[in-house]
Amino acid sequence: MLLLLLVLLAASPGVGVLADVPPSNKVVFILAGQSNMAGRGGVVANRWDGRVPADCAPSPAVLRLTPDLRWEQAREPLHQGIDAANHAVGVGPGMAFANALLRSGRAGAAVVGLVPCAVGGTRMAEWAKGTDLYAEMLRRARVAVETGGRIGALLWYQGESDTVRWSDANEYGRRMGMLVRDIRADLGIPHLLVIQVGLASGLGQYTQVVREAQKGIKLRNVRFVDAMGLPLQDGHLHLSTQAQVQLGNMLAQSYLNYGHAHPQAPKPWWLQIMLLCCFVFL
Repeated sequence: MLLLLLVLLAASPGVGVLADVPPSNKVVFILAGQSNMAGRGGVVANRWDGRVPADCAPSPAVLRLTPDLRWEQAREPLHQGIDAANHAVGVGPGMAFANALLRSGRAGAAVVGLVPCAVGGTRMAEWAKGTDLYAEMLRRARVAVETGGRIGALLWYQGESDTVRWSDANEYGRRMGMLVRDIRADLGIPHLLVIQVGLASGLGQYTQVVREAQKGIKLRNVRFVDAMGLPLQDGHLHLSTQAQVQLGNMLAQSYLNYGHAHPQAPKPWWLQIMLLCCFVFL
């Protein structure tokens, strides 16, 4: 009966094609933004050194949604095939984040699903609703929970490209606010947790303007994790491998602090009865 249900689900219109069906008990995290989220740790002269810290080691309990919407065991570089083809990708914060959640014993699910969406060199305006980047992020987020589970948070690290022009820096706060409102509405998660990383660097002279805009977001359930002061491997823009590990742990702590303060509400009695009936008859 369960096998028949899965076959019918896969054949239903509007359901993404998944080659592998992961456990339904998973918590999903969307990783979006630009190069420091995509990961440049260990990348020198557009080549990754291949070194994977222990905190970023693969685990059967950490999955990645691939570019073609399949679940696989996650491993570095997490954004391989997701970031632009002309960018070498290395270590980012995602694997360290997932492993830190699992080590804590408070991940809230047996499996952590990572949905990489970041693309290097992108400005905030390129992530607005109606753009290709936004549409792809939304599509991947929806597919990620088709087989069960829930979205735990959007992890957002972006803004370096918005430090070049005053118009972009000046509009950053408004655009970020709209992005949060739009993704929550389109995913149907009005209180979706968004953890944004405060810039550690920038491409232009308006880095501080963007940082102040990031700190100034007043929407509920938007957290700020500051990357300023973490070591840059090129002395200019990208976090080093160890800095990415540290950032991943910082993001995990922010999520765990939020989860502890906002325990998941119990399912209503009628939903519990429906789930019990489904279990009995299947």
